[in-house]
Amino acid sequence: MKLPCPKFFIFFLAFFGCKSYPDLQVVDKVDFKKYIGKWYEIASFPQSFQEGCFCSTAEYNLTNDDYIEVINTCRKNGIIGEIKQVKGKAFIDDASTNAKLKVQFFWPFKGKYWIIELDEDYTYAVVGHPNRDYLWILSRTKKMDEKTYTMLLEKIKDKGFDITKLKKTNQECK
Repeated sequence: MKLPCPKFFIFFLAFFGCKSYPDLQVVDKVDFKKYIGKWYEIASFPQSFQEGCFCSTAEYNLTNDDYIEVINTCRKNGIIGEIKQVKGKAFIDDASTNAKLKVQFFWPFKGKYWIIELDEDYTYAVVGHPNRDYLWILSRTKKMDEKTYTMLLEKIKDKGFDITKLKKTNQECK
């Protein structure tokens, strides 16, 4: 039985989860020396904090500290809209795989960021949350071929995500 979150906690708790779900399998191993760099958002579950975003990207940088720098960028309200950025920190939550992280954009809150699919050449990645309410398909290029995208949709669906909620991201910015 799934228990609903109290309404006044939804903004914070939805990202952390208050429902129970079957285990979400992550990839076997992530090499952050290969993972760092720029990723283009191909599709995602719409979130209020990304409302009005076009051409969304995520950039990951290794630091000398105990975290990975995260820089999320988008253009607001159109492909020539104002550039908006938010910086955060990603902390490894499972050193055995490096696939489970906690991302913090606003102290003291950290959200789960689990890498659930990853190409062996690090050309695409799928990131989700164990509550199945958050999902991002990422690529090293602005466009993903349809065959790869369809294959990922099947894998995501098999992991218990509602793929009808996915919205493709406009990457037509120059």
